[in-house]
Amino acid sequence: MITIKDSWFTVEEINEETYAISEYGHWEKVHSFLLIGKDRSALIDTGLGIDNIKRICNQLTSLPITVLTTHVHWDHIGSHGQFEHIYVHKEEADWLINGIKKLSIEQIRKDVSRDITIPTPNTFNPETYLPFQGQPSGVLEDGDIIDIGNRKLTILHTPGHSPGHIAIFDEKTGYLFTGDLLYDKTPIYAFFPTTNPVDLVNSLEKIANVPNVSKVYGSHNTLGLDPSILTSFSRRLDTR
Repeated sequence: MITIKDSWFTVEEINEETYAISEYGHWEKVHSFLLIGKDRSALIDTGLGIDNIKRICNQLTSLPITVLTTHVHWDHIGSHGQFEHIYVHKEEADWLINGIKKLSIEQIRKDVSRDITIPTPNTFNPETYLPFQGQPSGVLEDGDIIDIGNRKLTILHTPGHSPGHIAIFDEKTGYLFTGDLLYDKTPIYAFFPTTNPVDLVNSLEKIANVPNVSKVYGSHNTLGLDPSILTSFSRRLDTR
């Protein structure tokens, strides 16, 4: 078991090929996930950008890293600029290049700086904080398979929280990474500036039907949820 002690990130081993890299000192309690294959690794999101997540990844793997973006919101693309290979759903490629839609920089800076409970790095200045903008290496579509070597990741287009939101299913482990589509303890926002409530409900129904899920990993709050949460949501949706 690899143990990493860090002043900002918390690293938790899910299995010997999968790590959660979490930012518990911020009110968002964001999780990014490093999945290690035989040939390369996949990093699901890059966190807040308050500190550089790449230095953590470099301690966990020497393989080349492909970043898979669940969606283009500031708290999921914070360290994108540290990586060469970045992929995003085609519906949000423009957001990555030209900026996040419907979110002002004033609001983003307010949100990134509030309710922080541990010291931040000296390099972090909320007054000059800017979300990453840049050209993606490629775009993703529903049903794409990302093979990182003896480990195939299926891309599921799950719009609702944002138009290009994706979930990622790891066929080898049965782990379903749901981004901001599904997590616990705090509300699933259906009326955020970039959300579409109808799409969100349809996407929840979609992931409820993914077979052979062993664990659900949302991007916030509790790390690792029982897959029964999928059927629980499905039953609630059936009664709406």
